[in-house]
Amino acid sequence: MNRAFCMGLLLLGLTACATTAERLPLKPLPEEEQPLPFADLMTRARVQAGAATEAFYVNKWADIEEAARGLEQTARFLGKANEVPASLKDKLPVLASELGKEAAQMRDAAKAKDETKTNEVQQRVNLKVRELAKGG
Repeated sequence: MNRAFCMGLLLLGLTACATTAERLPLKPLPEEEQPLPFADLMTRARVQAGAATEAFYVNKWADIEEAARGLEQTARFLGKANEVPASLKDKLPVLASELGKEAAQMRDAAKAKDETKTNEVQQRVNLKVRELAKGG
């Protein structure tokens, strides 16, 4: 009896860990584009890109659009970030602009519910976020 109870608790614990938790909402960025730390903006971009990918897998088109809009805003702030790694200082405005354009394309593809285009653009968005994270 004791053994069965312990195994039941263990099984319950393992299945609880396997369920996907709701993402905590990101704190809104300020209305005016004041410089924010690069690391904070990159964390935000990774979360938004990941949220878009997860939403794509379950056909939550509105969630993809929302994540893409957030990425567009994050890209605007990235172009003016402070505490930027030296390897990115010169390239950051261009890379941030490219991320913003890709995010806009992802939003448009999601709005049209175009699976192929959304998938293609998401791949480019994720690669751009990765490029920014590793310093260009």
